Amino acid sequence: MNKVRHFRSLLDINKNEFIKLIERSIELKEESRKNISNNSLQNKTMAMIFKKNSTRTRVAFETAMVTMGGHAIFLSSDTTQITRGEDLADTAKVLSGMVDIIMIRTHDHDEVEELTKNSTVPIINGLTEKYHPCQLLADMQTYYEERGSIEGKTIAWIGDGCNMCNSYINAAKILNFKLKIATPSGFEPDSKTLSLAKDNVELCDLPGQAVEDCDLVTTDVWTSMGDENESEKRKHLFKGYQINQSLFDKAKSDAIFLHCLPAHRGEEVDAEVIDGSRSRVWQQAHNRLFTSKALIEFLLNESK
Repeated sequence: MNKVRHFRSLLDINKNEFIKLIERSIELKEESRKNISNNSLQNKTMAMIFKKNSTRTRVAFETAMVTMGGHAIFLSSDTTQITRGEDLADTAKVLSGMVDIIMIRTHDHDEVEELTKNSTVPIINGLTEKYHPCQLLADMQTYYEERGSIEGKTIAWIGDGCNMCNSYINAAKILNFKLKIATPSGFEPDSKTLSLAKDNVELCDLPGQAVEDCDLVTTDVWTSMGDENESEKRKHLFKGYQINQSLFDKAKSDAIFLHCLPAHRGEEVDAEVIDGSRSRVWQQAHNRLFTSKALIEFLLNESK
């Protein structure tokens, strides 16, 4: 058996693998459009551990398994022994003897690392406070579908230097695009993640500076899950970081807008932008299904 491949962050794959995952996602999307059946996951089972709420991640992975002949088991923390204090290492050892692949969506990234150390099957990071790599697969698929290769292009990240921003930094390093980031003071992305992609990232003082002449503009909510107690404070601090039409117009005329969702219109993005003709957020959201399919396939094939 090969070494088990995990997907803790985008840094677990190389450039060639990243591009192949995008290409495979596009193939799987075309298969779906043509109603071509695909049973490559027949008799495979995924355990999905959710310690944080989800819409897109759960539906994408569960649908991916079912439509490719497999099965997905939803495990919320309050209905498993995790709530009663079962060690994650023990959980990994038990589940990996029963299922073929495990996905976890949780707050603490160390919990993903703990699972990978104790699992004999692939672990997928469905989201942590540090990274959201699955979403970046869908974002990159969307850009490739709309504009082709992203290498050498310029992307603007506006708002909180959150898990999505950290994953965009990783993507910039791997796929070799320029990432311009504008965040309020004190909300910068992870410093270690930044240090690994110094040649591809520019921190900008103002949102307009970041957006100018960009090929893609993207953002996330101002208040992520778990930070709700800071909501009012963040609304004040982030006031000048809304992507409105005036700001978006500083990008290239054919630039597209992406948002991982859920979105709060009137906060991080204006309705005119997210619902406008250059927004690709619904395509981006739907692509979560196809990148989930491609990722599961890849990890299982690489871990045979």
